[in-house]
Amino acid sequence: MARDAVLLSSLLLLFSAVPAFAVTDEIQVYTGEIMPVGEVGLTWHNNYAFDGLKTPDFPGGLVDSHTYSSVTEWALGVTPWFEAGLYLPLFTRSSNRDWTYNGFKLRALFVQPDNQDKDFYYGVNFEFSWNEKTWDSQVNTGEIRPIIGWRFGEDRRWSLTFNPILDNNYKGFSRLEFVPATRLDYRIDETWTVAAEEYDDFGELRGFLPANQQSHQLWGVVDFTGNPISVEGGLGFGLTSATDKLAVKVMLMSDLTGPHGLFAP
Repeated sequence: MARDAVLLSSLLLLFSAVPAFAVTDEIQVYTGEIMPVGEVGLTWHNNYAFDGLKTPDFPGGLVDSHTYSSVTEWALGVTPWFEAGLYLPLFTRSSNRDWTYNGFKLRALFVQPDNQDKDFYYGVNFEFSWNEKTWDSQVNTGEIRPIIGWRFGEDRRWSLTFNPILDNNYKGFSRLEFVPATRLDYRIDETWTVAAEEYDDFGELRGFLPANQQSHQLWGVVDFTGNPISVEGGLGFGLTSATDKLAVKVMLMSDLTGPHGLFAP
């Protein structure tokens, strides 16, 4: 317990030294686990680009470099196979603007029950976004995120998860944007897990972008599983000129009303 406390404190100290935390609300690979029925969970996402893109994606948009974005994600277990979620508030302090409110999202996650106990796990997540004009050039966007994963190795310590995400701008199937996310992790013990993650953006299905215009980012990640708060922290490194070169993420998670949550009975 003392070792875990020291390691957790070091992790928190490392990321709290960041002056403010890529302009995105969520840097996470979904592994198909959901809240138990009737329980509420909270994940606080914090992201910061130390060295990012210096031109906005569209006129009037936010610049990535030296920009902090954050959102609180609320989750409710509805059935053993369905979790509802709400991202609110989503806010940013960017290098070309002061603090801005950027909108909110609704989420519907459908999974195989008891995914956490399965060698092969799967599900699909749908998100529906309402965006402010500084966050996206389109008011309404969405996400279709299939979840496919395998556990393997001694004591099933290894996991490989693939999210072949399609971003939806509601302009037709060919205009869906392929932005997959992949995670390979190793569970050291019941408390600590290390992982490598990759986040990619190939462009629209009707024609992928040239290689030098695609976004590819590789992350080193450490997970701490604690009660009542768990922490995920990571550093991301851009692999192309169209990607933020160096970014950090910190996620704080708690099953608020669960047996080990912040508001446990």
